[in-house]
Amino acid sequence: MLQDIAPKTFYNQYAHESAQDDDYIIIYAKEMIIFSLEMKIPRFCDLPNAWKIEKEGLIYLFSVDTKRYFLCLKHVCITDGFSAHGTYTMRTIEPMWLAFAASTAGHLAKWYEQNQFCGCCGAKTIHSDTERALICTMCDMIKYPSIAPCVIVGIIDGDRILMTKYSSSHHRYALVAGFVEIGETLEQCVMREVMEEVGIKVKNLKYYASQPWPFSGSLLMGFFAELDGDDALTIDRTELSDGRWFHRDEIPAGDSVLSLTWTMIEAFRENRHMDEVIVYS
Repeated sequence: MLQDIAPKTFYNQYAHESAQDDDYIIIYAKEMIIFSLEMKIPRFCDLPNAWKIEKEGLIYLFSVDTKRYFLCLKHVCITDGFSAHGTYTMRTIEPMWLAFAASTAGHLAKWYEQNQFCGCCGAKTIHSDTERALICTMCDMIKYPSIAPCVIVGIIDGDRILMTKYSSSHHRYALVAGFVEIGETLEQCVMREVMEEVGIKVKNLKYYASQPWPFSGSLLMGFFAELDGDDALTIDRTELSDGRWFHRDEIPAGDSVLSLTWTMIEAFRENRHMDEVIVYS
């Protein structure tokens, strides 16, 4: 999956550090990141003088092995040799560790950009020197990075799996998924989302794996579940454009296994979904 970048190591511990010439700079504005034309993240020493980016205004994000990444929220005019790309396209960058780094940087950058002012009193926020947090200069409210829990459900009926299509611009089949609501457990969220989106009941939930998904600021948690009762579907057309049962040998070609969704689908296709739980080691 996207986060599986071994043998490289991702270090997300906060550090109050200053950028150096060979550090990588994420220049972010309105969900766009600036890359070189070779789709590489520029180092500080690569930045044009015309952009007038100062090291003192950069925010430390994280490191991949010894490579450090800093954030710049300054708006710049793109010059020759550079181009801007939406954060969702980051998943297509190669090698995969760079795709993960750029995507995660986009998640943090969006949070920093959207919280420059306090949500309680409207005053300016400043960066904590001791942790990844923003502190209001007026009322002292502390704001931490936002992560939204979300479930993905592979609904199984014998050698069939239920696959759906979103009603938005997504054209590939996926699995039932949804965000966890206030006051509910992951298991309750699974039951509710399945009933709301396709109108059926499930039982015998089994946890499969999790995945940070920076494009929606989410932590995805994947479950397999068995159909409980009638298999007739009632599709919520505001959420989905299609939903149908596929036998194992009829599952359509899909997306990259960079995503938890298609990792789960492929596990079912290969009939190893109920025997395998992905464990970090």
